Amino acid sequence: MSVGFIGAGQLAFALARGFTAAGVLGAHRITASSPDPELPTVGGLRKLGINFTSSNKETVKSSDVLFLAVKPHIIPFVLDEIGSEIEDRHLIVSCAAGVTINSIEKKLSAIREYPKVIRCMTNTPVVVREGATVYATGTHADVEDGKLLEQLMASVGFCVEVEEDLIDAVTGLSGSGPAYAFTAVDALADGGVKMGLPRRLAVRLGAQALLGAAKMLLESEQHPGQLKDNVCSPGGATIHALHVMESGGFRSLLINAVEASCKRTNELQFLADQETVSAASIKKTTLDKVKRTASKAGISLFNNKYPGSKKP
Repeated sequence: MSVGFIGAGQLAFALARGFTAAGVLGAHRITASSPDPELPTVGGLRKLGINFTSSNKETVKSSDVLFLAVKPHIIPFVLDEIGSEIEDRHLIVSCAAGVTINSIEKKLSAIREYPKVIRCMTNTPVVVREGATVYATGTHADVEDGKLLEQLMASVGFCVEVEEDLIDAVTGLSGSGPAYAFTAVDALADGGVKMGLPRRLAVRLGAQALLGAAKMLLESEQHPGQLKDNVCSPGGATIHALHVMESGGFRSLLINAVEASCKRTNELQFLADQETVSAASIKKTTLDKVKRTASKAGISLFNNKYPGSKKP
């Protein structure tokens, strides 16, 4: 089995590194493509021994499982470009937030009958084999296709199948979750520094506290509220700290953050459905259709220059 990534950003790098570290795939069995060979992640992929190309079609030809690891609004253009290269053997796995299975199947069905599509939401801790992944299978994907993806993703963390209508909520919770955790550790470290700890030690202690708490929760199977209560001695330091957090709306902020991420995911789906071209998408892709659409819309292609381009 060979795996390909359309897109060579952080997610592609995290998954490729996770797969190779887990031993489920050799680096020579993985290919990634991007129009920008100067991305820092491209250098990381090359160090891992991953095959890199600027051609999306080349990635398709060399892959059995194809991960779409690009921004949601780029997906329609990618599908237009690679659609003619898709064969019956290909399993298309979309990691794009908000992009539905139906929208991908509809796009590909115009070129190839019965495309096998799976929608997947994971997160960057797959790089250390502690990812959180959910997936939903498309109309034409077999049970075996789902099991194949689950085998891959379970090698880099937790993986479970869900109904597709739950994936946007997953995006808001665990997809964006590492950013919440990193922000929390950063803030905790600031508190430690304020109280006299060296920065390096404060960051390590904050991160270890989150790591230990997460492991306790998963292994004990107790309710998080119970574990929280276990730390709070009557009249002690922790309950006083929690009172301050509650006064600042700590719980509400986290709930609102998950909701905001979920809503933004829905907005991204709308943008993908519209197939609009933004300046950012023009800058990040060399797909011919993007150029043609931009030209018709009267959008400047930066005087025909963009990162990685050559003078005509």
